[in-house]
Amino acid sequence: MSEETADERESVEAVERRLHPVTPLRRAWAPVAVAVGVIVRDLGDARQWLEGPTVGLVLLGIAVLLLAGGAYGFLSWWFTHYAVTETELRIRTGLLFRRSAHIQLDRLQAVDVTRPLLARFVGVAKLKLDVIGADEKDELAYLSEREARALRAELLTRASGKTSEAVGEAGEAPVQQLARVEPRTLAVSMLLKVSTWIALAAALAGPPVVWALSDSLWAAIATALPFLGGGWAISGGRFVREYGWTVSESLDGLRLDHGLLDRTHETVPPGRVQTVRIVEPLLWRRCGWVRVELDVAGSDNDVLLPVTERAVAERVVARVLPGVDLEAVTAALGRPPRRARWAVAAWWRGYGFTADGPVFASRHGLLGRSLALVPHAKVQSIRRVQGPWQRKLGLADVHIDTGADHTVTAHHRDAAEATALVAAQARRSRTSRHEEILTAG
Repeated sequence: MSEETADERESVEAVERRLHPVTPLRRAWAPVAVAVGVIVRDLGDARQWLEGPTVGLVLLGIAVLLLAGGAYGFLSWWFTHYAVTETELRIRTGLLFRRSAHIQLDRLQAVDVTRPLLARFVGVAKLKLDVIGADEKDELAYLSEREARALRAELLTRASGKTSEAVGEAGEAPVQQLARVEPRTLAVSMLLKVSTWIALAAALAGPPVVWALSDSLWAAIATALPFLGGGWAISGGRFVREYGWTVSESLDGLRLDHGLLDRTHETVPPGRVQTVRIVEPLLWRRCGWVRVELDVAGSDNDVLLPVTERAVAERVVARVLPGVDLEAVTAALGRPPRRARWAVAAWWRGYGFTADGPVFASRHGLLGRSLALVPHAKVQSIRRVQGPWQRKLGLADVHIDTGADHTVTAHHRDAAEATALVAAQARRSRTSRHEEILTAG
């Protein structure tokens, strides 16, 4: 008798599981939404059609539509399975057209648990999978909250290369809270942003101006909607999204929990951060507040702390980028030469740069400041760029690209300094990557 291959053994050991029984309700609305869309699109014909049949026939049609939606949701749930093996997560779905996804666990960047508002009432959650090289996140929706957290722990444990025995003992790693944003602080920080008041002024002034010029109420209403939507996105929508923001530390990395209606539980894996930015809006400086942003390859989230005191930001940044002293980096920033004032007038005073420590650090902005920190090991490429006016002034920009497809620039450096910096930064990055590999090994 021939021996079983490793893949065959994995197939035998992998137990297929179904999603939570409430999942069909999530998918049952699709046929109903299509029917409503058709009725709204052809509203006149629909009104004539509804006037013809009796009330009984209309109720029968509604019942058939609801049954069709329910049947679609149930069959979609019935034909969806997932299984976890030693090396991959398999998701098999599809009612008419079958789809089978094989997610390699060693390519998992993060596994996030999300609980939308209605799902929280039922006690279920989504599991979102961030995979290297994937344009969109795969998800499992819905699982019970307990099952979602247990599966998350299992996937991360297997992804780290632990044995099956360790997987059986896996659970949520203990966490230590590092920072929490109070709702009052978050609300005040939004009121102290100039963009909030600009959006509010546009929403109040734009529609009346359009109404006066066009003499059309509908044009004014159509103008008001995008203004109100934009204002909500940067004020109320942001408050709802960032409410209760908590940063905690665990063996899995940094945990981010936030959301007033939809609660989101995200993880920033250790060593995956490409860039950290310290943003200081003008009106926040009096309060000593900053916003901490970050770039993680393949992640949609770019916020680490929406608003916090600078001392707290320094402590959290030291956890994200070990060995980085934010105060020391800020003190080491050097301005461009004074002749840069002929390129950007007074704004040249807001630029600063240093690469002597563990990070490539660049600051820009005179009123609202932003300081970007890139670990040397995360630099993918470095370029020296010089425009015609810069050539005349003997200046040049130095651009570095990170693994998160973002660019950080040291603006208006001396041309000779920029040339030397390109070669020096290439050596720093090469050495830092080599040390990172040795440490990981």
